[in-house]
Amino acid sequence: MTLRGRIKNGGVVLDEPTTLPEGTQVLVQAVGEPTDTGASSAQPSTPTLYERYKGFIGAAEGLPEDFADEHDHYIHGTPKRDDR
Repeated sequence: MTLRGRIKNGGVVLDEPTTLPEGTQVLVQAVGEPTDTGASSAQPSTPTLYERYKGFIGAAEGLPEDFADEHDHYIHGTPKRDDR
């Protein structure tokens, strides 16, 4: 069952009445930005992968030249690939 609603004064207000019994546990998942133009849009944006990991770029030194292509060989010991 999927119910839709909005946050109002810190609580969830459903768009349609429900017959769920009092005390029923629910899972709330945000599905979009606020549609009310008066709502605050000061929510932080999700950082990109580059932003999250930019501190690690170039940090690995001394790796074999083919490490990107053959990482399974170097990490797990699998045979090198023949297609290269």
